[in-house]
Amino acid sequence: MMKIQLAALVLAAGLAVGAGAQAPAGDSEAPAVSPAAPKKDEPSAEKKALEKAVVDNQLSQQQLQQRLRKLTDEKEDLKAQADLFSEKVRLELLRMESENKKLDLEVKRLVAGNQIDEEKHKKEMGDLRQEKEKLKMANDFKDEQLRQKEAANEAERKAIDLEMRRLDLKAKQLKFEEDELKRKLERVKSDLDLRAKNEDWKAEANKEPDYLKNPFSEGVLTVTDRRIPLNGPIMRGVADYVTERIHYYNNKSGDLPIFIVIDYCPGGSVMEGYRIVKAMQASKAPIHVVVKSFAASMAAVITTLADHSYAYPNAIILHHQMSTMQWGNMTQLKEQLEIAKEWYRRLADPVAKKMGTSIEGMTKQMYEHNSDGDWEEFADKAVALKWVSKVVHEIRETGMVKDPDRLEKGKKPELPNRMEEKIDEKGQRYVSLPRLDPFDLYYIYNPDRYYR
Repeated sequence: MMKIQLAALVLAAGLAVGAGAQAPAGDSEAPAVSPAAPKKDEPSAEKKALEKAVVDNQLSQQQLQQRLRKLTDEKEDLKAQADLFSEKVRLELLRMESENKKLDLEVKRLVAGNQIDEEKHKKEMGDLRQEKEKLKMANDFKDEQLRQKEAANEAERKAIDLEMRRLDLKAKQLKFEEDELKRKLERVKSDLDLRAKNEDWKAEANKEPDYLKNPFSEGVLTVTDRRIPLNGPIMRGVADYVTERIHYYNNKSGDLPIFIVIDYCPGGSVMEGYRIVKAMQASKAPIHVVVKSFAASMAAVITTLADHSYAYPNAIILHHQMSTMQWGNMTQLKEQLEIAKEWYRRLADPVAKKMGTSIEGMTKQMYEHNSDGDWEEFADKAVALKWVSKVVHEIRETGMVKDPDRLEKGKKPELPNRMEEKIDEKGQRYVSLPRLDPFDLYYIYNPDRYYR
């Protein structure tokens, strides 16, 4: 193709030279001028035109060669881009193939898991059926024992009747009257026993609590008998009371929730409260803290640091700085103040971090909300501060299966914080707080100096 283009250019140049060599027809009026005789050393016009055409042809050829090289380079670039695109497509196909293999493996894993769950369910159903059969066999055995006992009693009665017949009429009459009295007494005793059993039956709910792994649903919290009350000031012995029950319920089941239920707790000892927090954190069974009315100070810390916490909308949660009642010289007071600061850092820092702020920021907000530093919030607003996890609108106490108004043989265990209320010389009611252990602090809400 290039040779054809060069030939056409040469032909065009030749024609142009030929046309230039012809004399023009010219105007008849122009004077005829004889061409000057060419000089011997000067090239003719035709030779000049030919040389020019050759030069032009060479220039055109060079330009064509340059264009050809440019097109060749562009072709190579396009080919490289096409190869690169093909490689990217190949790699993407390989990646998609790998992803598909991963998805296939995940599907197989899920199918295998479902099969395992199904087998587990079948085994559990088989165990339940076996247990049902055992219970039925036990009931049948008891029924048979009762029938045999009734038969034995009947035989005994017949023997007594035969023996009584051997007696004389008077003795028989006396024996009959005696037996009649005994039967009346047995009937009365049996009636009394039956009445007592009926009363015991009526005094109980006669149903198992609802043991749910997820006790909260649509605003309703289901509480079982795995329940630990935390009311009144947290004093010496309260941590033992709470932690012992946490350990007990964990030993019974590490899957079912344990409920710490707070009706009203103003807080108390930081040492006792810290032990409760650590027991909550170490518990295998999930701990659910429930606030029905009021949780302040140490009780508020326990509520906030719980993984699961609930409260009625109008329950109040209160955070503030801890207080101390110390005595000593200036150096001792300074040392005790440092210990108090360290206790506050250890307990308040996790609360501040959960709120998304620092201890300083939390303390600043305390005094912005209340000049005394007592920052209280209703539970429905405390949720936004992360003091409590969820607001609950209904609490179902399914563990309350006995009549609370019926007298029990034994007493329920009580928190070791029952203190006698007194009246001072001004007629003000108060309670004397016990002495704390060294390095311990009171973390208690006490605006009216009720606790002294």
